Amino acid sequence: MGQHENQDIVDLFVIGGGINGCGIARDAVGRGLSVELAEMNDLASATSSASTKLFHGGLRYLEYWEIRLVREALIERETLLRAMPHISWPMRFVLPYHKDMRFESDTPTSKVLNVLVPWLKGRRPAWLIRFGLFMYDNLGGRKILKGTTSLNLKGTPEGAPLQDRLEKAYEYSDCWIEDSRLVVLNARDAQARGAFINVRTKVISAAQVSGMWQITLEAQGGERRIVTARMIVNAGGPWVEDVIRNTMRINSTEGVRLVRGSHIITRKLYDHDKCYFFQGEDGRIIFTIPYETDFTLIGTTDADHEDVHEKPVCTPEEQDYLLGFASKYLKKPVTRDDIVHTYSGVRPLYNDGATSATAATRDYVLKLDQSAGAPVLSVFGGKITTYRKLAESALEKIAPFFAQTGPQWTAGVALPGGDFPVDGVGPLTAELKAKYPFLTERWVNRLLKAYGTEAFDLLGDAKTEGDLGRNFGSNLTEREVNWLVEREFANTAEDIIWRRSKLGLRMASKEIDALDSWMVSSAANLPKHHPV
Repeated sequence: MGQHENQDIVDLFVIGGGINGCGIARDAVGRGLSVELAEMNDLASATSSASTKLFHGGLRYLEYWEIRLVREALIERETLLRAMPHISWPMRFVLPYHKDMRFESDTPTSKVLNVLVPWLKGRRPAWLIRFGLFMYDNLGGRKILKGTTSLNLKGTPEGAPLQDRLEKAYEYSDCWIEDSRLVVLNARDAQARGAFINVRTKVISAAQVSGMWQITLEAQGGERRIVTARMIVNAGGPWVEDVIRNTMRINSTEGVRLVRGSHIITRKLYDHDKCYFFQGEDGRIIFTIPYETDFTLIGTTDADHEDVHEKPVCTPEEQDYLLGFASKYLKKPVTRDDIVHTYSGVRPLYNDGATSATAATRDYVLKLDQSAGAPVLSVFGGKITTYRKLAESALEKIAPFFAQTGPQWTAGVALPGGDFPVDGVGPLTAELKAKYPFLTERWVNRLLKAYGTEAFDLLGDAKTEGDLGRNFGSNLTEREVNWLVEREFANTAEDIIWRRSKLGLRMASKEIDALDSWMVSSAANLPKHHPV
């Protein structure tokens, strides 16, 4: 598997290759710490690739009075947009209003209003929504994103897909993010700065020896290796509690609440490029989001998930819930026949004793434990939007153990391929088309939204499509596959078509099988810049 040259001890060993683990690894190595990370599967293979794909402040969290979390997330949206304009971009959200919108009964806001204005009987008044959006516009010092406007739904593109009873809406800004690519680019940047990234490598045990952690790793092929580290970051996501109790064998009262969020992807339900924020009569909300040009993403649910070892799936009941919810707003009902794909992820929320999955805190919690001698920092919860701030908070707790730790540095520092202005996609598109005229419009857009300025490096000296080697379908070429294996830690067809891209929505099963066979047969000949 390979180990650091002339380096037997690392400062920080990170368990978990989701957004929190990779974000912390990147921040720490950039501050001068030696860092190693292990992920038992593919990067972003669990929670971090199963999000609703949004950088958002969390408008509904205002009802839970999580003001600090919302403010931090709102500020971060624009910080992140500047650092990754290829994989994130602004979106407008349409929030239709009707008189039957209700609070969830256990939110702090609903409890106060039930006392002060009992005649509302749990309904959300329009003035309260407008006040919430005013806070949303102003809490985060907005500079790039547009503010809230009122919208008449009659005779407008935004109103066309909606039921005629809906006449009024509010429109506000949030952002889209390619979640699993965000994780991979953080891992790549961490590696480029000196971190050692292991994928498909399980941490079998971590034990205290002479004031250090001795960590036993097992690669997928069964090969084992021991790493010594001064400190561990447990960013195991849904497995964070399992790592504490079973891997490190620490007796701790800290626990995780597993909440399953499921999504459905349907055929394209409307023609414009705005999202809808639908509020239910039960106080819940869902989004319908234009997705991958030809589809619509609908989510999410909130359901307790009991067993971390049980793979989360979007159950038939959850599918019916999402279909029924969207159909209460859309003119044309959405049915099972419209679904082309489903996915589900487990959010590892800090167990704060909340009465419902929806009410459990979305804020992150960082717990430092030195009971075994050498320190371990465990990460609970977190949102993709605040991953960078979570990493900075983690480094505040880590820094006292390492005198050489440098200052904060990640704000606005571009991720690989993101070194161009937020409004620079148009000129970059024109440049790519001019240099590679054989690319179709859709192909150009896909490459830019995945690789940004690195699309030029990927395509290199190609003069024709044939120069890129075999086309596996949907313009996924041999050269791109080699790039993903050599530079982006991909090992299987699934890594490529569902996490490095979303080409699984377009490619036929026989094309996917052919890609998988090719990758297996080529594995011995493809150079890998990371251990497997």
